[in-house]
Amino acid sequence: MDENLLADPHVWEAVSFVLFFVLLGRTIWSKLTGMLDARGEAVQAELTEASRLRTEAEAMLRQAEADRTAALAEAQQLLDRARAEATRVAEAAHAEAEAAAGRRERMALDRIASAEAGAIADVRNAAAEIATAAARAVIAQQLDATADAQLIDRAVADLPTALRAA
Repeated sequence: MDENLLADPHVWEAVSFVLFFVLLGRTIWSKLTGMLDARGEAVQAELTEASRLRTEAEAMLRQAEADRTAALAEAQQLLDRARAEATRVAEAAHAEAEAAAGRRERMALDRIASAEAGAIADVRNAAAEIATAAARAVIAQQLDATADAQLIDRAVADLPTALRAA
């Protein structure tokens, strides 16, 4: 090696400059790679968290859809039961109305029968009164005192036979 070369201050400046940048570059490089690695890990953690959140959101969406489907099914069942109940109530009301109409019809027929029976009884009573009055008039015209006495004698004679028959 040339002694002049080692004695030259520019060579030592260049060597120091290269050593400085090698040492500084290594430090900077390690710090830079450390920062990039940390940033990469942070990004990876954020991606992992985002993936986990997405999975949770999808699970929540599936659950919400299942809940919605269940709620719709329950609402349909409630509607079906309400319709069935309304039909049952309408049928019961219809049957009750028919029963009430039947009772009113029977009551009206009973009243008509009662009025008819009363009218027949009135007609019979009036006929009996008229027949009694007519019989009195006929008997009064046709019977005299002797026929009356014979009739009474015959009734008295038939009395023991009538009493035995009773």
